[in-house]
Amino acid sequence: MRASRLLSVLLLLQTRGRLTAREIADELEVSVRTVYRDLESLAEAGVPVLADRGATGGYRLLDGFRTRLTGLTSGEADSLFLAGMPAAAGELGLGTMLAAAELKLMAALPEQLRERAGRVRERFHLDAPGWFRATEDTPLLTEVAAAVWEQRRVRVTYRRWRAPREIIRHLEPLGVVLKGGTWYLVANVAHGTQGVGLAEDAGSTRDPDGTRAAGATESADGSGGTEPAGGPATLPRVYRVAKILSLETTTETFERPHSFDLGAYWAGWTARYESEVYRTRATVRLSPTGVTMAPFRLPPAVARAVRETASAPEEDGWVRAVVPIESVRHAERELLVLGPDLEVLHPPELREAVTRAVGALAALYGAPAPGNDGSRRPVAGNHNLPAP
Repeated sequence: MRASRLLSVLLLLQTRGRLTAREIADELEVSVRTVYRDLESLAEAGVPVLADRGATGGYRLLDGFRTRLTGLTSGEADSLFLAGMPAAAGELGLGTMLAAAELKLMAALPEQLRERAGRVRERFHLDAPGWFRATEDTPLLTEVAAAVWEQRRVRVTYRRWRAPREIIRHLEPLGVVLKGGTWYLVANVAHGTQGVGLAEDAGSTRDPDGTRAAGATESADGSGGTEPAGGPATLPRVYRVAKILSLETTTETFERPHSFDLGAYWAGWTARYESEVYRTRATVRLSPTGVTMAPFRLPPAVARAVRETASAPEEDGWVRAVVPIESVRHAERELLVLGPDLEVLHPPELREAVTRAVGALAALYGAPAPGNDGSRRPVAGNHNLPAP
């Protein structure tokens, strides 16, 4: 541990030039007294560390001195795939290793390339979560990631989304995915254990907690679990890490399927999930303002459909589009956000639902409600208006 820290001090001075003891201590998250001891140890080992006095002073290496001792440890190498996402690396417990790996890589670069890499970091930053989304509490994420790295079976207690209750599963973790600021675990159900994992939430079309794999069918016991048609469940399932209530890492290891590709699996799973969520279509009209606001107010898949299917503007400037909807109930709430800038044309049951919602709003605010023919009429029961 101390040898690794001494190397980090040396590489900091090599890559950044003059630094104060406080700056080094803050970077390595140690005390200033520890930094003084490390600098003394480097000097005793023959490293030419110079101390410049004064208000602008600090510690630096003798001009021209460079070390080639920049080899990455296995943990540091593993962390490099998260080089652009320091927050995600920290959540996975890889923050310190990532910082050390980046430092070693910077030290190994020629000065010109090192300066260029520094400019890139100053000018570009990745912030994965969407706007106005609170970060989920995932206290077990580090343990989940460790089980993935070590290929160890885990025993988890999980809270279902559909008919919420706690379930227990034995899983073989295959990978973790960060999607829109939310962490997911992809895992197989351990061979010989009962039930299936997150597919118990297969009925959920509001929260991607684990829709069933293509070809899966509802289980006979009514638990909501699924299995591929013709045999027991063998395909990976998806679990939302924030809903894992407890996790026990066992001593049992498992063989990771050689043909499993996490990226390809996730792409296929998300495509299936989206196709299962948006089961039907609706025809709508949007005003010019509605078209402009669609990307900001409507769900991404719906806004994308508006952009891709919008007709040529009519005489009044409105356009028609065919958009995916999950259900009448969900579409009513999603489409009403555009207010008078979106009109539902089809299906009739969705248009009727929106009409009822508008009537209820009119009653709430004491305004005439629209009739089915588009005319406006008083709302019965509204004491601020005469009865019809």
